[in-house]
Amino acid sequence: MSELERAAELIADAEALLVCAGAGMGVDSGLPDFRGDHGFWRAYPPYARLGLSFVDVATPRHFEDDPELAWGFYGHRLRLYRSTVPHDGFRLLLAWGERLDGGFRVFTSNVDGQFQRAGFSQVAEAHGSIHHLQCVGRCADEIWPADEHDVPVDEDTMRAVPPLPACPRCGGLARPNILMFDDFAWTPGRSREQLDELTAWRRRRRGLVVVEIGAGTAVPTVRRYAELASAATGALIRINTREPEVRHGRGVSLPLAALDAISALLAG
Repeated sequence: MSELERAAELIADAEALLVCAGAGMGVDSGLPDFRGDHGFWRAYPPYARLGLSFVDVATPRHFEDDPELAWGFYGHRLRLYRSTVPHDGFRLLLAWGERLDGGFRVFTSNVDGQFQRAGFSQVAEAHGSIHHLQCVGRCADEIWPADEHDVPVDEDTMRAVPPLPACPRCGGLARPNILMFDDFAWTPGRSREQLDELTAWRRRRRGLVVVEIGAGTAVPTVRRYAELASAATGALIRINTREPEVRHGRGVSLPLAALDAISALLAG
């Protein structure tokens, strides 16, 4: 029996669905792949000229030291994510989940809001969301939508054009409610509530199948959660073009892109 056939059997027997998604889920929608410095620099050539890696840029210190640089990166991403249409794999997963008696949920490290845009309502965003803001100075542990903010960016320099988003409480600079590298000032309340709800839901589910999509090992948040959620049953389908291996046979490995794998399993 092929791995694809084994995955199809798991899907046929599923009573509930948990989608665990990493950055690879958005590639088929046209979102950039930041894997490695060269992947990041292909997406953002100005940072290559500056010698700045993804880790160098995606840090909260720039919001205090150089706000235009910080918001240049995140303002550009906010505009990109708002204009991106989720690929058809999102629709297929949503349609499958809606047919299951036990329901469905999403756990993701992505901050792009693509699942919500595709119609998913129960999404646990482990690293926060670019569509929500918090105060840089943390005058209060408040989180608010970024809906009213549009940050123009000079794409030659990747620097934001003021005025920059401000905290409605104290008037100081605002930042995305995203867990960044070396980030000790992230306000986790919104994500924590989502994760608590997901944990309570998962513990009540029988016949749960976990579909992990595009989650690498460099930042293993999603892989670890998928393995935890499927530990009791081994009902894990891992979809990953580069790192598809499943430890000790505890699941099914599909070395495919997100849309190709989802279409092969669910279309028709």
